[in-house]
Amino acid sequence: MASNLELPFREDRQLTEVMRLRVQSLQQRGQKRQDGERLLQPNEIVYRLDFSQQSLRFSGWNIRLSAPGKLTIIGTSQHWTPDLTHLMTRQLLEPAGLFWRSPEDDQDAPVKCFEADTQEFGERIAELAKIRKVMFFLFAFDDGMNKDNIDCSIAFKVAQKN
Repeated sequence: MASNLELPFREDRQLTEVMRLRVQSLQQRGQKRQDGERLLQPNEIVYRLDFSQQSLRFSGWNIRLSAPGKLTIIGTSQHWTPDLTHLMTRQLLEPAGLFWRSPEDDQDAPVKCFEADTQEFGERIAELAKIRKVMFFLFAFDDGMNKDNIDCSIAFKVAQKN
């Protein structure tokens, strides 16, 4: 028998600021990013998931977009610390989760996504939860979407121990 667990994505303002300072520092010094380094884009914010349990099976996404636009959720495969190690492109999970609402959609219409990609992405998150207490994500906002227009969580089934 399994129980349900819904985990909200939480904005990590401190980590976002550290990553923005890295971009600003490089620009001020006229330097380029390290080979393979992934810099935070202006339309991106760092979010996190804190896993209270480790034995999880992906169940589904709970994404609500209150306005038209696109939200791309990009997971990281490693825990990184921007003060010591920079985020590298090889640490980003594929596929990313892409969710959107078109301007002509009714307010109560379901959010659109590429179902196979979001299913695979959710399963990868569940796998990484087995060895992690926290996981970080880049949320990219496009086509008019912003952090005030989203409510995002991910649902899992928790495996019961015998």
